[in-house]
Amino acid sequence: MGTDKVQILPILPLKSAVLFPGLLMPLSVGRDASIKAVEAALKTEEKEILVVAQRSPETDEPGQDELYTIGTKATIRKISRPNSELIELLVMGTERVVITRVTREEGLLRAKVRPLPAPQDRGTEVEALQGALFELAMKAIALAQSAQTPAEVSQMLHGSSDEPVRLAYLLASMFSIDVPKEQELLESETTVDALRLMHKYLSHEVQVLEIRAKINTEARTEMNKDQREYMLRQQMRAIQQELGEKGNDQDEIQQIREKLEKADLPEDVAKEAKRELSRLERLPSAQPEYQVIRTYLEYVLELPWKATTEDNLSISNARAILDEDHFGLKEVKERILEQLAVLKMNPSAKAPILCFVGPPGVGKTSLGQSIARALGRKFERMSLGGMHDESELRGHRRTYIGAMPGRLITAMRRAGSKNPVLLLDEIDKLGRDFRGDPAAALLEVLDPEQNKTFRDNYLDLPFDLSQALFITTANTLDTIPRPLLDRMEILRLSGYAEEEKLDIAKRYIVPKKMADVGLTAEQVVISDAALSAVIKGYTREAGLRRLEQAVGRLLRKVALLFAEGRTELAEVTPEMVSEMLGPEPFQQETMRRQMPPGVAAGLAWTEAGGDVLYIEATRLPAGKGLTLTGQLGDVMKESAQTARSFVWSRAGALGIAPEAFKEDGVHVHVPAGAIPKDGPSAGVTMVVAMTSLHTGLPMRNDTAMTGEVTLTGLVLPIGGVKEKVLAARRAGLTRVILPAANRKDVREIPENVRAEMTFIFAERIEEVLEAAIPALQHSLTLENVA
Repeated sequence: MGTDKVQILPILPLKSAVLFPGLLMPLSVGRDASIKAVEAALKTEEKEILVVAQRSPETDEPGQDELYTIGTKATIRKISRPNSELIELLVMGTERVVITRVTREEGLLRAKVRPLPAPQDRGTEVEALQGALFELAMKAIALAQSAQTPAEVSQMLHGSSDEPVRLAYLLASMFSIDVPKEQELLESETTVDALRLMHKYLSHEVQVLEIRAKINTEARTEMNKDQREYMLRQQMRAIQQELGEKGNDQDEIQQIREKLEKADLPEDVAKEAKRELSRLERLPSAQPEYQVIRTYLEYVLELPWKATTEDNLSISNARAILDEDHFGLKEVKERILEQLAVLKMNPSAKAPILCFVGPPGVGKTSLGQSIARALGRKFERMSLGGMHDESELRGHRRTYIGAMPGRLITAMRRAGSKNPVLLLDEIDKLGRDFRGDPAAALLEVLDPEQNKTFRDNYLDLPFDLSQALFITTANTLDTIPRPLLDRMEILRLSGYAEEEKLDIAKRYIVPKKMADVGLTAEQVVISDAALSAVIKGYTREAGLRRLEQAVGRLLRKVALLFAEGRTELAEVTPEMVSEMLGPEPFQQETMRRQMPPGVAAGLAWTEAGGDVLYIEATRLPAGKGLTLTGQLGDVMKESAQTARSFVWSRAGALGIAPEAFKEDGVHVHVPAGAIPKDGPSAGVTMVVAMTSLHTGLPMRNDTAMTGEVTLTGLVLPIGGVKEKVLAARRAGLTRVILPAANRKDVREIPENVRAEMTFIFAERIEEVLEAAIPALQHSLTLENVA
């Protein structure tokens, strides 16, 4: 107990602790004002000092408002000075005091204080609280697994049983209690208040310790081999650090960090990469997650975020390269040169999305390589044929085992630049099933407004695809979804004429195949006639693949002769072609010398180019209706029905007895029967065949036709004009009847072919009948049609 006199004491403020009366506390003093306060106390005989807690630990020079009003008077028991800036103290709290005034003198704080006697109330409630506190304390000590044994703690607490308040103070100093709570305990006016507060604090501490013990128990129970290995590796890492050693995983992390610092990454990408690197540093190399993050970071560092190749903007050089690699294809080459000119005028222009559409073997894929060579860019090809899984394009999320980036990002990594030429081959053969729709994923990729922030599922980072030149290829547009088709600029590559194939064979195919088999121009010569024989008898296609295969077979036969000892020049003639390649597999449709009534020559487009179809119609006496054979599709069947209805409705004007349609049936056959056929372009041919059948007048044998017909006799435009005209020329036909609306398409036909052919353009079926059946004496007029 202290006296009732008022004292003035130097103040030693504490940031994070409260000193209780009757307890010892070690202190480290480093603040100038605090050091002066200690030195002032040491100059007195009693060596007394006021120890009081600060309201905020952030304050370095507290005033009266920053200090609690109740503190503890203490006596300095021990002192040491490790250096001039630090004093180590051991102080003993003696009694509570109330601060009445604080002054600052000579750089230190002094307080005028009066004693605050300790509570002296007793009773049954005090005894009950004291017993409960003792039990809680023993339980807390057991849960905390303290270094002191429960017996030692029990002996210490029993020593304070005569002073209940001191027991509360002792327990407060043993457990981690916040400064405001300790201060509230110090300021308690009665013993009951002090014990209740301590019981409340200790109950909360016991609950926390119980939950912690439960978690530790469950963790130990669930610990498997990987967790045990993780703990051992963590310990090993700590030992290595203590020894100044580094493991292989540390070397890997350091290498990644160095690459990350040197890499010129976009700001958001660099931020994410550093975050992942920070995660990597906290994982042991044996953890599966470690390898996932390491692979991810290496992939991020390998991508060309800002790397580009410099475009070769020479128009003359690009034209020379395109002409060197491909024959013809004028429209496509001009489009590429136009884009080159745009880049020359505006280097920041967005790249177009081009779609090359044409039959197999016309050079769509190789044209993409030539474009990359002409521009001086890297080239990457992706085949989309048969792709069903959207994740193949967008990648898999890293939550899945074996996750990989999509093929687009992989292609960009292989290219090593952000402005390559990316060829998406066979876009018309994309699949679709429960795994997603790849065509829908391409909607973002092939949109210049969206692909500048393309996010691969694996990377989950925005990657700029807008500078890449996307080229897609397709054989047909029918299977491409309309929204995807709208994003692409369509460039059609039609088939080659026989003269073009001959020229291409001499320029490209023969030299290439000779090099493949090891022959030279001094050893073998293939005549133009022999090449023409190969083109006509061994290929039936708009492209060049079968021609290339046939030339390869020819040259391999010649190579065999030289391997067996031949030394003189081998000249391949048309007669030798059939000996080397066997019988001609294709018998091209030729002009029929005799055209009986009911037969008409039509023209059809196929993926292999064009073809001549001789449509045959015959009457079935006492038959009924219309019979159709030849594997006709629904549209072609409807064309036949329309043709029959038109001829029936014009029977009188054509000189046909209407009863013939009621009394006899009609059978229409379209050879070859094994090949499926469809489309509306055979409509005019059906009308001519049925008119010829019912009038008994034959059609001209040098004429072919194509066009859609309506019930009112209009001839509507069709597609594939070039391929159809070339097919007519191959068959020896010299006259072609076309819809008037297709007049513009004739300019796509090679000039030498146009010079050989006669074109008749018809707006109505009457004009077709006049041109196809000259002997037909009919009196159809526009008034009759109305």
